[in-house]
Amino acid sequence: KVLSRITDPTHGRVTLRGRMASLLEVGTGFHPELTGRENIFLNGAILGMRRTEIKAKYDEIVAFAEVDKFLDTPVKHYSSGMYVRLAFAVAAHLEPEILIVDEVLAVGDMAFQKKCLGKMSEVSKGGRTVLFVSHNMAAVENLCKRGILLEQGSVVFDGDTKSAIGQYLAKAPVVHSGEGSRIDLTDASGRDPKFEPLLRSVELYTANDAPLLTSMPIGSPLKVRIQFDLPRSTDSFNVGLGFNNMYGQRVLTVHSCFEPVRSGRSSEGSQVFVCDIPSLTLVPGEYSTYLWLEISNIKRDAVADAFPISVVDSDYFGTGKVPWNGTFVLPQKWTLEPAEEKAFTEVAG
Repeated sequence: KVLSRITDPTHGRVTLRGRMASLLEVGTGFHPELTGRENIFLNGAILGMRRTEIKAKYDEIVAFAEVDKFLDTPVKHYSSGMYVRLAFAVAAHLEPEILIVDEVLAVGDMAFQKKCLGKMSEVSKGGRTVLFVSHNMAAVENLCKRGILLEQGSVVFDGDTKSAIGQYLAKAPVVHSGEGSRIDLTDASGRDPKFEPLLRSVELYTANDAPLLTSMPIGSPLKVRIQFDLPRSTDSFNVGLGFNNMYGQRVLTVHSCFEPVRSGRSSEGSQVFVCDIPSLTLVPGEYSTYLWLEISNIKRDAVADAFPISVVDSDYFGTGKVPWNGTFVLPQKWTLEPAEEKAFTEVAG
């Protein structure tokens, strides 16, 4: 917002060299009472474009946004996804020298996000600057050459993208207690403000119920004890746990609804679900987790980055060879067999 001149800096100054367009939140720069068509010209004028320049790019903007059926509808009737489609199309096609894009793209569908990333890559390769603010590590690594990590409003790292991602992931906190690796979720920073804190804590254990304090080798067992509250008596409740790799991509989901042997009794108050994973065969790397609670098939609480998991090299196959590629390691058996020679008969005619 400071770079976009929406908020004045408390001290210091920002120097911008070139025309700038920014996409910070849904509906930025749009007038709700005007139609999509009118807002294209309004937004272009705000960016300093002449009407002839906007007309020259108009067809490209409409084709990219894919909202041509609703161009004469006031944008106050648009969904958040339609807002973003049109706003991004305008910002990216009116050729600013500097394009600032915040997490707003997260509201679009996957196909549109992919198209936006491709357009931003095209803009950057054309000699213009793209400032991309995101927690999507895959998008950051694919798009950016330089990464800046902010903490409490200060720059703590400025360098190549891979190193910036590594520093960001390394800052995930783990809280240890005398009983094991326990994470208190009551005031977790990753909880969406719309949820009440029903998820209370998580405890992590590995082989022989030993507390998981640092990292685990490939194929180690993992036991997760999840404490949560049920506000009222119900027999319909479940807990889900997703594992994401360092790029923010989901690689594994475990869910209590997959348990075939489950009592159907009603419960209320404090509860504990225990998830036993006999062998976590993720390849070596750093993983974050997303934990959520469902009551009557409705998500009632969720915590992003609930706890980190670090998987390290091990001789999983007993061959001295460490798995290095892919997402999972799975048991496998290889045998060598001689090829069967097929007999061919030549028939003379």
